[in-house]
Amino acid sequence: MVDTETEHQLARMTTQALANRLRSAAPCVALLPVGSVEPHGPHLPLATDTLIGEAAAERAVRQLRARGITALIAPSVGYGVTDFAAGFAGALSIPAAALTSFLRAVVEAHLGAGFAHVCVVNNHLEPEHDAAVRASVAGLPAGKASVASPLTRRWARTLSAEFKSGACHAGRYETSLILAAAPERVHTEVAQGLPDLGISLSKGIQAGQSTFLAMGMDAAYTGAPREASAEEGSDLLERLAEMIATEVTEGLAELGATPTPVAG
Repeated sequence: MVDTETEHQLARMTTQALANRLRSAAPCVALLPVGSVEPHGPHLPLATDTLIGEAAAERAVRQLRARGITALIAPSVGYGVTDFAAGFAGALSIPAAALTSFLRAVVEAHLGAGFAHVCVVNNHLEPEHDAAVRASVAGLPAGKASVASPLTRRWARTLSAEFKSGACHAGRYETSLILAAAPERVHTEVAQGLPDLGISLSKGIQAGQSTFLAMGMDAAYTGAPREASAEEGSDLLERLAEMIATEVTEGLAELGATPTPVAG
């Protein structure tokens, strides 16, 4: 039997259960994971970015509950701008303008339904994709929407050394996250046999390279997948959850909302 008081996946709720949440005294916010269908080496699934966002949102729900904020996880948007992976099977890219327009409509639909705030959770870090996500909330009333993305400098510096190096696509950083979030999706033996690569995406982008292949990422990964661990992934998920919870809390503060933290 479903416990309607603890269910936090919006798609699984009944209309009455949602109505009850929206009428409660605690602010009710929506967390909207946005990812991509993109190659992540020979060892991680195409939905890696979406899975990371969903897992971080799950942990953020708990952190927000402790702050007196009710958070529901909206159905994920699993497609994004994936031009850097051109040439690999499974690189399903959509135009940036289409993504911005669709996300804007989804955010406005949640706000119109009575959610106090919508946080778009983005863990697909292709620059044009991230810009399209940010554009989707631009111009909305202050405090109504936010973007939680590791590309924001304040959050990037809280993450791992590999992430900060830029050599982190399907490497130790993302492989650790998926080992914590969905270990059954990781081809562990393949990951352990992959050689370390020091190709920095950030440096490649600065040099004008616009695809993984141009950067020398012939297997659609860089970094050190063999060094990944579920323990590191769990720690990283907590940091990503803190990112989400803080973006939401700051957004609600702009609205003048004053949640009551849960004792203990």
